[in-house]
Amino acid sequence: MAHHHHHPAHATGWVLRVSLVATLAFTAFEVFAGVRSHSLALLSDAGHNFTDALALALAAAGLYLQSKPADQSKTYGYQRAGVIAAFLNAATLIVISLIIFWEAVARFMKPEPVNDRMMLWVAAAALVLNGAIMLGLNTGKKSDINIRAAFVHMLGDALGAVAIILGAIAIRYTGWTYIDPALSIALGILIIYTAWDIVQESLNILLEGLPRGLELSKVTKGMRGVAGVLDVHDLHIWSLGSNTHALSCHVLIDDMPPSESESILKRLNVALCDFGIHHTTIQFEHVPCVLSDNGCRMAADDRHSHNHGH
Repeated sequence: MAHHHHHPAHATGWVLRVSLVATLAFTAFEVFAGVRSHSLALLSDAGHNFTDALALALAAAGLYLQSKPADQSKTYGYQRAGVIAAFLNAATLIVISLIIFWEAVARFMKPEPVNDRMMLWVAAAALVLNGAIMLGLNTGKKSDINIRAAFVHMLGDALGAVAIILGAIAIRYTGWTYIDPALSIALGILIIYTAWDIVQESLNILLEGLPRGLELSKVTKGMRGVAGVLDVHDLHIWSLGSNTHALSCHVLIDDMPPSESESILKRLNVALCDFGIHHTTIQFEHVPCVLSDNGCRMAADDRHSHNHGH
């Protein structure tokens, strides 16, 4: 299932593991720095960085699980594991943001002095780290919801670091300490904004929703356009993982032996490949002879051919 993208997956897996260790180490450092410098913005960035670590861990686990072949009990392989991971990850992010909002409101009520120099240097270090990881993940993000989630985290983090750097400079020259909680709220909004999209997409996959970018009517039209197909009904399309779509349907064709209907099946699968659907279960039905009694219709039913095309 995962054989066609082996090399980039290996490279990305390596990048993910190195990034994970670096991010965890940096998060610990940032919590320490945030407490020392009384900067809530640094602490919120640490919270964000921790969820980055989570995103990277999930993406690594997802890559590993997706490359495992299907086994007897998980007949589709483990692609859903990555999707569930992405969902949990995004949900955690939203919770962390709410905690930061709560703390920021308390800071607005009762401002605290902040060590702006420490704030500046830690944020600069964060920017360098996130930039490096983003470069590493750039290739893998097109194909996989997990890697995209990790990339989006890094992007949000880099923006956050830039905001903190500017904030630290502003505090240095104006002495306004409420810049710090204001920054942490802005970061929180950014985090929720990015997480929400991932929550929606992963839930859509988990609820067997129609994959993003596909329209049922277009797929039906494409299938009806195939030579030999009279009608298409009971059409279902869903996602197994972030980039594997599956389809099942009934296709009405003229009464013919399976050897002839085989070519219709081939043409249907070619048409569906254009939509990015490679896992199909297509059941043929023949036009029943309406003139006579039920016996004839039963005979038509006997000749259903079940073709499980791949």
